[in-house]
Formats: sequence, C-alpha cells, structure tokens
Amino acid sequence: MGCQNDALVQKVFELYEQIASLESLKPCKDVNTLFTQLVVTCMPPNPIDVTKLCKRVQEMRSKLIRLCGEGEGLLESHFSTILGSFEKPLQHLNLFPYYSNYLKLSHLEFSILSQHSSHVPNKVAFVGSGPLPLTSIVLASNHLTKTSFHNFDIDPSANSKAHALVSPHPDLSNRMFFHTTDIINVSTALKEFEVVFLAALVGMDKEEKLKVVDHLGKFMAPGALLMLRSAHGARAFLYPVVDPCELRGFEVLSVFHPTDEVINSVVLARKYPIMAKNSSQLEQQGGLSSPIILPSKCSEIEAFNPLNRGNMIDELTIEEQLS
Repeated sequence: MGCQNDALVQKVFELYEQIASLESLKPCKDVNTLFTQLVVTCMPPNPIDVTKLCKRVQEMRSKLIRLCGEGEGLLESHFSTILGSFEKPLQHLNLFPYYSNYLKLSHLEFSILSQHSSHVPNKVAFVGSGPLPLTSIVLASNHLTKTSFHNFDIDPSANSKAHALVSPHPDLSNRMFFHTTDIINVSTALKEFEVVFLAALVGMDKEEKLKVVDHLGKFMAPGALLMLRSAHGARAFLYPVVDPCELRGFEVLSVFHPTDEVINSVVLARKYPIMAKNSSQLEQQGGLSSPIILPSKCSEIEAFNPLNRGNMIDELTIEEQLS
C-alpha cells in the first residue's frame, strides 16, 4: 500500500498537522471538532495494516497517538472536574459525551470475561484508570456489583479527581480504591487480583506496552486474566496496537474488533501456570528449581462481521479459533 497516495492516510496526515499546530489540546470548539473529524475518519472498517506503512507515516502515527492520549486525558480531567462539582457526581455521568461508548465497551468486556471465567472475581485491578474511571465505575455499578476495584494511575491529580467522584457514593466508596504509582513498581501485590484491566493508553508505543505486559506476566497470579485494549485497522491511528502473538507468558482466549462507535479492540488472555522443570533438569542444576513460563499461543484473527452491527457478542473471535 502506498503511503502518501492513500486517501485515508492523506486525510489522517492533514488532521494530524492541524491538531499538532494547536496551542493547547484542552477541550474547546476547535479541539473537539478536529478530534471528532479524526475519529470519524478512522472509525469505518478498513483493511489497512499500519505496521506496513512507510517510515514517515509510522512516525506521524506515533506522534498522533500521543496527541490523542493527551487530548483524551485533558477531556476526562475537564469533565471529572465538572462532575465533581455535583453533590452526587455519579448521577450525572451522562454529561460526558462518550459515556454511552463506555457503557457498551464495559458490557462487551464483561460479556467476554463471563465466557472465560466460571466465577465472579472478588478483586480486580485497573491499570491507567485516569481522572474519570468510567470502566471501573460502570463495571462496579452494573456488572460486578460485589467486586472490589483497585485503580492504579501514575498521576496523583488524576487519582484525586477520580476519588472525589466515588467518595459520596455509599457503595462504590467502599469498593473502589486508588493507588498512585507506576505499575512497574507494583510486584507482589499483583498476585491478589483475579483480573487485571490494562487501559489502551498505558504504554503509548509497542516497546512501552510490552514492557508493562511483561511485568504483569511476571507478577500476576498463575491463571489470572488480563484484559487489554488494542486497536484494529485505521483505528490504530488513534490507539496503540497489541499484537496477541507478543503476549509472552499468556494464553490468548479472545480477540474482538468492534466496528461501531466502540473504538477499542478487546483482547483477553490468561496467564499460564508456572511449570516446574523436570527432574533430570533439576538434577543437573543441583536440585534448584527455576520456573519457566510457557510462550503465548497465537493464531490468525477473524475480522468482525460489519453486517451484524447490532450484536457485538455473537461475532466474538473465541478460543475455538485459537486452538
């Protein structure tokens, strides 16, 4: 595929240059309009493979993802402040313009999780929860109503705003906790969680993302589930892509690419059990056991059927296609 001559790439490049030239990415009419145009451009299903684009476009995409991340963070911070001004903030979540998307995405993630877990988790972690932790709030309110949620974010101001939203709520204030730290600095505590959610913007490029995933693979409990957000097709101009083949130490259970207004793809993986080396190896090493972690299982992923836009769950790519 050509780079500069492709109509989609050309349009994305034009929007990138306009967004990059803005003095600020704080919510305002110009910012909102440009990001909306970008999303509308990248939303339709498209067979483009961003990994095969030329270096110039790859560099633009990397910068654009960071701009999108900055803009998204400022948008969430802005609305978190507005919501925090209400006596009961969680009763006004619909003021956030993309709240309905989070309702759909959270329902999708819960449905995928339910297909691969026989019990409701007692304790989950959300890494990269931000100032407006809508996924945690929606899951805790609508789907996992007895589960405790531990939200991790590196930004203390984000956690402060997020805590202000849930602290007035009699139930969620007792089940949602906020930790200000880089997840790379969390080790043994990760073993407590049956499910770990990883936000799309934790790890803004491939190397950063895999560093976080490898850390989770090292310290999560064997058999625990990892729910990641990725991107597919032209949507990869908006968010980093997680290649299921590179989830070392995890068995990929499900990969799903929505084609509606839910932008993020969803990947569910299970951490492999740690296998002890066989007796002959142990004898050679003087009886010292050094655990090994099996590599990830990987396969081709089927594209989502755009004709079935009304029912996202029926078209899940599940483990039968990965065996």
